[in-house]
Amino acid sequence: MKKRDKFLPYCLPYWGDEEISAVQDAIKSNWWSRGPKTAEFEKKFAEYVGAKYAVAVNSCTAALHTALAVKGIGPGDEVITTSMTFCSTVNVITHCGATPVFADISPDTGLIDPDEIEKRITEKTKAIIPVHYAGQPCDMSRIEKIAEKHGLFILEDAAHALYTKCGDRLVGSKNTAAFSFYATKNISTGEGGMLATDDEEIAEKARVFTSHGMSKNAWNRYAKGGTWRYDVEVAGYKYNMTDIQASLGICQLDRLEFMQQRRESLYRIYKERLKDVRGVSLLPETTNGRSSRHLFIIKIEKDELNIDRDEFIEELNAMNIGTSVHFIPVHLHPFYRKHYGTKPGDLPNTEAYFEKIISLPLYPSMTEEDVNYVADAVCEISAKHAR
Repeated sequence: MKKRDKFLPYCLPYWGDEEISAVQDAIKSNWWSRGPKTAEFEKKFAEYVGAKYAVAVNSCTAALHTALAVKGIGPGDEVITTSMTFCSTVNVITHCGATPVFADISPDTGLIDPDEIEKRITEKTKAIIPVHYAGQPCDMSRIEKIAEKHGLFILEDAAHALYTKCGDRLVGSKNTAAFSFYATKNISTGEGGMLATDDEEIAEKARVFTSHGMSKNAWNRYAKGGTWRYDVEVAGYKYNMTDIQASLGICQLDRLEFMQQRRESLYRIYKERLKDVRGVSLLPETTNGRSSRHLFIIKIEKDELNIDRDEFIEELNAMNIGTSVHFIPVHLHPFYRKHYGTKPGDLPNTEAYFEKIISLPLYPSMTEEDVNYVADAVCEISAKHAR
């Protein structure tokens, strides 16, 4: 096949004139930090996912940390999560002074295994953070039963899961959930996140915690009718979203259905083209809900090819195709090995899965020609290196 002239990035945000106009309006309004647009975005987001409350923050990491902190999770507590995630999911547990406990995954989906969660529960366990990896829904019905049985807080890591459904409900409509609006996500504000919850106490405490711990109306203290008086109620963090970001978020949320249709269409092309390629396997279709199609992941089966995953990535890159790997297991990183004694062999399914995976480009501004080019490249590399 002929190599394309221009490099195809792994991911690009999707935007149009509406985003440019919205940002210009936010700049002209002189609300450059948290203001009325942030409040509007929170309201629209909560309505979309079906949550009673939404608190806009500057990252999904901030949302995760805030939720654990306002629930009082701290030293002496344990929080069970997956190692097949970005480090932020686990870092926030450490930030609270608690101890992360890793449960292994299903080798087919990469999702946390509920049976492995239950095996790791002790008297110190206070919470579970399931991660809706790649936009697939975790088995929340089983996880919720485990949590109810042991009196545990559930915090859903929904960084990949805006639009994801567990059964017939959207993620964010039941348990407390943290969403990401990073540049690669299904909607983007550049940097940004949202904490969605039905728990009024969590929402009210989160609003204070994410604004230096100042009383909840302090953001409006410079406006007419505001007051310079405020109380610092907790040693909080500077986690708030800005109106410039929120203006982007409102436009992106309005585009979500269209962008998801594009993702689904491109996903289906990949799936059809790559379903029978030697040495390449795909994630199974979700059977307990709906995927947001955040990632398209292929798994390289080394016993069928004479190259490994890393070499496969290099060959794709040589054909001007950007890729990524989601994720390097957190328990293998030096910090966690040093501080918690984790080591290779602790999570056999996670480690075996990591050695196989490649994330291919998938985003709404891709064309069908782009997707077919990537599929052609995967097919060609497979054929060249088939055993």
